[in-house]
Order: sequence, then structure tokens, then C-alpha cells
Amino acid sequence: MAPVRRGDNCDPIIQSTREMTLTPNVLVVLDPTSKQQPSLERAAWFAQRTGAALDLFICDYEQDFATTAVFDLAALESARRSLIATHFRTLKEHAKRLERQGITARVDARWDHPLDAGILKKAMEAKADLVIKDTHYHDAWRRTLFSSTDWCLIRSCPVPLWLVKPRRMAERPSIVAAVDPLHEHDKPASLDDRILSAAKDICAAAGGELHVFHAYDIAPALAVSADSIMMPISAPVRDVAAALEVRHTEAVFALTDRHSLARSCVEVHEGATRQLLVALTERMKADLVVIGAVSRSALRRLFIGSTAEQVLDKLPCDILIVGPEGLPAAAD
Repeated sequence: MAPVRRGDNCDPIIQSTREMTLTPNVLVVLDPTSKQQPSLERAAWFAQRTGAALDLFICDYEQDFATTAVFDLAALESARRSLIATHFRTLKEHAKRLERQGITARVDARWDHPLDAGILKKAMEAKADLVIKDTHYHDAWRRTLFSSTDWCLIRSCPVPLWLVKPRRMAERPSIVAAVDPLHEHDKPASLDDRILSAAKDICAAAGGELHVFHAYDIAPALAVSADSIMMPISAPVRDVAAALEVRHTEAVFALTDRHSLARSCVEVHEGATRQLLVALTERMKADLVVIGAVSRSALRRLFIGSTAEQVLDKLPCDILIVGPEGLPAAAD
């Protein structure tokens, strides 16, 4: 479906390269079970463009090394130390290669369980501004295979979380910022500003193309316009649709105008967010989608908002998940 309204110039905005406001500290989570490290590649790409300092981190836990007979405790501890020492050697080799590229890299490896708790502890200790971790994409199923660790980090990470797919970024990356300025998914008003600020910083540093996406559903408005479930809609459907188009488009423009973004980069659609956002990323060959995660406290757990929940396992590109300001890490 074509966007219902855009600016007069339909070419996406190209952000000019500039320095980020702050030089970020980035925690890079590596997979100890894989030779391929997409998160490391993406972190190096990011650091070269922003001057970020990297903390390379492996958090590992082997069930075979977790419990054993009492008389083998010394052997168990020795096996753990040997495993962590192996990870340190691997990390130091990665750090040397990064340093030859002019990238500052520190290393750390730990034995911890569950893995998401270990990652969050390290993120807080390192004062990380961003966490980069890989996740896996299965072409045959056309969906992301998020692990339980990924979902726990999505709910609990107190800083933006960049989940990396095993694919290269384009020379001029296409970045999509998904916003909801009318807060129809019960999200804080400031979250859209955080989403756009993050997208703008990355886009500017990489000299990429920024697109701002918003979708809305006409069905609730049609239901409200009906006098009762048995009565016909009081206003013509076309009038309701036109009014909603104007309302949502003006709300998105007010948001993007505040961030000095050209209206030509705005995509406003009527329809289901999940299908439209996935279709947009495929059509534009997007490299990164920046999306908000809405947290709701309940029984000491945090749950992501409906939009993120619906699209995360469908997007074929990297995802940067931005939470509300002041989101605490989950309690142990």
C-alpha cells in the first residue's frame, strides 16, 4: 500500500555526516559458540564512524561445568578457569585487530548465569551507552530466531539494544525510525524523540538515508463513529478516513519538524503496523529499524509494547530497540 501522505519531494533525506553529541561506550556481546561474530563486525563499523570505545565481552555458562561430584570441585574450578582463559585469548586477538584500525577495545570474559543477567551486570559496570549483540535470521522461515536471552534483554536493557543480523551494512545505509506520536500504544511522549535522536545520530555518522514510518488503524475510529453495534456508522467512511489521515500525518510532521527533518522522509500509512513496516523495510532494503519498547511493570517484569512485539521476529534487518528514559535493569 502506498503511503497516504508524504511531503512534496519524495526522495528520502540524506543526512550529512557530523560528529555525535557524545562518544559512546559500547558493550559488544560475542557468541562463544560461533566463529562468525556479526556483532563484532557491526560494532567495528559503528566505532569507525563515531569514535566509540568498545568493550568486547563473552558471558559463558556450561551446564557440564556447573555441577559435579564433591570430590571433583577442584577439577571443576580448573575447567571453568581454563574456559574463561580461552575466551580471554580470543577476545585479545579481536582487540588487536581493532586497535590496528584505530579502535579502542577492552576485553572481559565471565562465567555467569542466566546470560542476560551477566550481560546487564557488565553493561552497568562498563557504563555502556549501547549494547550490541547478534541474533540469527533463518531465510527459509523468513523470521528472526530470538533466543530467550534476546527477549530478556529487550525487556530489561536500560540502554539502547542493537540486535545484529548476519549481513553487511550498505555503503549508505537506509535507516527506518518507527514512531507513534499519538501514543496509541500507551508509550511515553518522549520515546519518539529518543527514537529519532538515535536514528539521526547513526544516520548522520554513516551518511545514510533516514525514513520516518508511522501506521495507524482506522477500525477503532469507525467503531466509535457508530451509534451502537447494531447501527450503521454515523459518518461516511471516507470522511472518517480523511480526518484520520490528516490527524496522524500532522502529528508525525509536528514530531519531525521538531527534529528538523524534511517532510520528504516521512511515510504515513493506514493499515496494520506489522505488515506495513516489514514491507517497507523489504522495499527500501533497510539496514536498520529503530523502534521503541514500552515497559509496563507487573510482577517485577517488563513487557515490550505491542508494535515491537509484533514486528521483531519478522524484520529482515538489524533492529535498534530504544526504551523510555530511566528504564531500570531487571531485578535479580
